[in-house]
Amino acid sequence: MKIAIMGAMPEEIFPILEKLGSYKTTQYAGNKYYESTYRGVDLVIAYSKIGKVFSTLTATTMIEHFGADRLLFSGVAGAISPTLKVGDLIVATKLSQHDLDITAFGHPYGYVPEGAVFVEADKQMIEMSKEVASQMGKNVQEGIIATGDQFVANEERKNWIGKTFGADALEMEGGSVAVVCNALNIPFFILRAISDAADMDASFSFDEFLESSAKESAEFIMKMVQSIIENAK
Repeated sequence: MKIAIMGAMPEEIFPILEKLGSYKTTQYAGNKYYESTYRGVDLVIAYSKIGKVFSTLTATTMIEHFGADRLLFSGVAGAISPTLKVGDLIVATKLSQHDLDITAFGHPYGYVPEGAVFVEADKQMIEMSKEVASQMGKNVQEGIIATGDQFVANEERKNWIGKTFGADALEMEGGSVAVVCNALNIPFFILRAISDAADMDASFSFDEFLESSAKESAEFIMKMVQSIIENAK
């Protein structure tokens, strides 16, 4: 077993590296990959950089070059659903690409021929996450996450994504990682901490939030790794 752990930004993986303590660094395809072991299981950890292209490259590299056979992704997302507040955690049940548009050819938004509008995340790991959330005393919501190569700050666009895809949250990497994992038959799990929502106030600091949420997400992801190992015995 080899587990891949991904983030989009350095801040999202550094707390995990700190927890592991020792690791080997490999430079490959313009990025750094960190290899370590945890409870006898091999891990490969990386941040992809922001966006669908870089996350696709990183996920594919972790699977094809480093031999990962499952993938966990954690990061931040913006809320669409009014039930999500800043600091809440959401686990993706399925993901779509909100900026993929060939509707001119009669297809629905997010669809390409021989593809699908949605890619479903691994159900077993979603079930595991419920137990992890319970252990941590966290209320984790499940929902649909929409991905696109744009930071959506426009209320009209956000509402359109919510209505068109039934999406609860949006970000910039999950949908492309889902496509890679689905194509290569790799079970995947995507966890997002809500960093912005309709109820935000002006005193909010994204940098401070990113640091605190990354630590919490790292704890969650490492407990997921532990659960995967225990369930594999």
